[in-house]
Amino acid sequence: MSTLTQPDRQQAAAGSETHAAQQRRAQRREGWSRRLPLLPALIFTIVVTQLPFLLTIWYSLRSWNLLRPDGNIFVGLQNFVDIFSDSTFRVAAVNSVVITLGCVAVALVLGTFFAILLDREFLGRGIVRTLLITPFLIMPVASSLLWSVSMLNPSYGMVNWVLGLVGIGPIDFTSSAPLLSVVIALVWQWTPFMMLLVLAGLQAQSKDVLEAASLDGAGWWKTFTWVTMPQLRRYMELAVLLGSIYVVNTFDQIYLMTAGGPGTASANLPFYIYQRAFLGFDIGQAAAMGVVVVIATILIATFALRLIFRSFDDKELS
Repeated sequence: MSTLTQPDRQQAAAGSETHAAQQRRAQRREGWSRRLPLLPALIFTIVVTQLPFLLTIWYSLRSWNLLRPDGNIFVGLQNFVDIFSDSTFRVAAVNSVVITLGCVAVALVLGTFFAILLDREFLGRGIVRTLLITPFLIMPVASSLLWSVSMLNPSYGMVNWVLGLVGIGPIDFTSSAPLLSVVIALVWQWTPFMMLLVLAGLQAQSKDVLEAASLDGAGWWKTFTWVTMPQLRRYMELAVLLGSIYVVNTFDQIYLMTAGGPGTASANLPFYIYQRAFLGFDIGQAAAMGVVVVIATILIATFALRLIFRSFDDKELS
């Protein structure tokens, strides 16, 4: 058996290190070759999203009211202290939570109900599915006018017309129950979105598992509870996450249906930010509110995404 001398071993080690370095360089080149086509899109995304957000942070640290141009001075975190001590800001924050939770919860329940119905074969299912999807395709401005003028108007709205048939007098819903009116309009618009996601989960369900449950004697309710619901969990979590992100930024319905009133009773955070920026001309505090909303949304979305990814990992392990 031949043995390598010390210089030979050193040369072999150097050769292996060189080969490893060449492999790493090749892997980096391959990685950059895959990333390079995406670089323009990344740069565009940074320019149109991150740069405005950094500018918003800069404005939030300054006391700047457009009615007093000479008062543009650096105040640090004072704007954040002021908005958290603002009672209207707290009311708007609570309204945002109420509107978001109410809309998402009711829309998810109704969407699940309609998805279960559409998962069955029946005559005219395609037409019914198209009709149920239609509200999600209507622009928010049009749906807001539809509900405020055609449905909830105290003089000639259809809801008050139906109530009049049973002897109930006209009700001005947008004044007496502004939050409820906004939630109803949002639920009508977002139920089809929830329905589509849940329906996708139902149709992705393995038929063999359902047949096995049927052969084992499980009824419809047990099959739905122990087989279907675990399958739909990921889709429901995704629906809640996406729905919450979009609904928390609601502006059109509040602006056109209640104008944040009476007073600020139905104002949410986006609408209150609009009031402070474009009606009160207080750019500093409006920017501070925007930063708070973005940070809160990122934290909630991150927590929800971790739950969703954990459910995916649990399913793969099982």
